[in-house]
Amino acid sequence: MDINKAKKGTASVWAGETDGFLMGAATVPIVNSVTYSYDDLDEWYDVALGKKPGHIYSRNSNPTVDVLEEKICILEKAEAATTFSTGMAAISNTLYTLLQSGDRVVSIKDSYGGTSKVFMEFLPPMNVAVTLCETGNHEEMEAEIAKGCKVVYIETPTNPTLKVVDLKRMIKAAKAVGATVVVDNTFATPINQNPLVLGADVVVHSATKFLDGHSDAMGGIACGKKDLIKKIHQYREINGATLHPMSAYMIIRGMKTLELRINRQNENAMKIAQFLHTHPKVENVFYPGLPSHKGHDFVKEQMSGFGGMMSFVLKGGYEKVKTFLPKLELAFRAAHLGSVSTLVGPPRTTSHVELTEAQRAKLGIPESLIRYSVGIENAEDLIADLEQGLNAI
Repeated sequence: MDINKAKKGTASVWAGETDGFLMGAATVPIVNSVTYSYDDLDEWYDVALGKKPGHIYSRNSNPTVDVLEEKICILEKAEAATTFSTGMAAISNTLYTLLQSGDRVVSIKDSYGGTSKVFMEFLPPMNVAVTLCETGNHEEMEAEIAKGCKVVYIETPTNPTLKVVDLKRMIKAAKAVGATVVVDNTFATPINQNPLVLGADVVVHSATKFLDGHSDAMGGIACGKKDLIKKIHQYREINGATLHPMSAYMIIRGMKTLELRINRQNENAMKIAQFLHTHPKVENVFYPGLPSHKGHDFVKEQMSGFGGMMSFVLKGGYEKVKTFLPKLELAFRAAHLGSVSTLVGPPRTTSHVELTEAQRAKLGIPESLIRYSVGIENAEDLIADLEQGLNAI
């Protein structure tokens, strides 16, 4: 069958792997070779120029990495993909490729801390104008885009406050001025959301998170239109943020269960969000699946599931967080997310540790906010764990 037409669960397993491997291997070989030999100089030359398929040097391309890139292409409905050593490498390389001195980028305030740092500290010295709009204020963002910009960068849902952006609306505004739209789809994953189908030009992922799903490999991916990905790949090729084939193999292995994991995490997160939403010691819950969430109505149209990420604010401030977190027995207190096991932590030590307390406050991130990455455990056990933790405060 045409794997491009397969459902996402099937594509997660088989995409990039339908042609078989060396010696009939049933799993993707890990090709650690740095370089590749050619006896025919003309063939070598054609491969080097991209006229024939093949590999020259693993900083440029690698057979194991190729499988991962094809897999994400099929899941995201992308024309091409290129991989990176980390998620931040994917984000920064994409921005540095698409933006030059004198350009302008419009984005949102509630992006991942590393991304925020690129916008606030790294791009302005390069003479790139950066405008960060209130997340969810679509009128403000449309007005800023209409002034003209080279790139519109969107993260939805956002890290860590789970705010959402109406992709169709913002993509329409960007296209009206000829801007390139980049969407960070890490939280949603291609199981829950496909921004390219909605008209985005490039989608980026921290593959370290849900795609890998087991907290054991780092990587990043950019996928989208072929001409743009070719430019991003060339930039990465020279700057050297190459994904190691062993990491590619681990992410490929993790992606085989992607749909199963995401469906379970969607289900768990909804139950937990509903529990926390009614708890007297919780001030606020941020989860796009709750009807009370701002943007819930339009996000139902662009997401098929609401994801395994949420955050919530405890009543009583940061001191309550310091009491609550150590009481949890079914959650790793760690700066990570998207794993089979539940992970928890405040932004001041996880997503926005690079920023000061004042900078976090400016971005609307209270110190008493807790980011909670729901695993694939039984929801009833996770709720009981949260309840005993809340009882302790």
